[in-house]
Amino acid sequence: MTSNNADSRASSGESFDIRPAQPSDLAAIHELLTRSSLPTVGVAEALDGFFVAEASGSIVGVVGIETCCDQYGLLRSTAVDAPWRSHGVGRKLVEHAIADAEARGFDALYLLTTTAERYFPSFGFRVTQRDSVPPEIKATAEFCSACPASATVMELELATAH
Repeated sequence: MTSNNADSRASSGESFDIRPAQPSDLAAIHELLTRSSLPTVGVAEALDGFFVAEASGSIVGVVGIETCCDQYGLLRSTAVDAPWRSHGVGRKLVEHAIADAEARGFDALYLLTTTAERYFPSFGFRVTQRDSVPPEIKATAEFCSACPASATVMELELATAH
């Protein structure tokens, strides 16, 4: 499909579905993350915590929760294909991931970003210091090496927190 077709499809109000990622989605997820300049390290290992947005059989968005322990998760790999941006795909993916984390009983979600520090507060995330992040989150590959030390760290306390 050419990008012009994708542009007209996205702007025509075509719907999308959110579903759990499957192993067969891995190549498309990697491609989308790479096009979005996001790290792919650890995606395959954390795939069971990923969700994709799909329209007409194509993956148009992705979000992941890397489970770090029974209390915390790392929200990662939030990306939407360019023609689908500003159509609510990213918002629905993040809302779905937050609801999943709450259903799993997590106390908090953390994320690292170099570009979206103004986007995530709309979901309740707040900037936090690297020093205050739990060791389980600090041990992730994304935290240790995939994201630069200059990345903004954000935290969302979930409704399930004690």
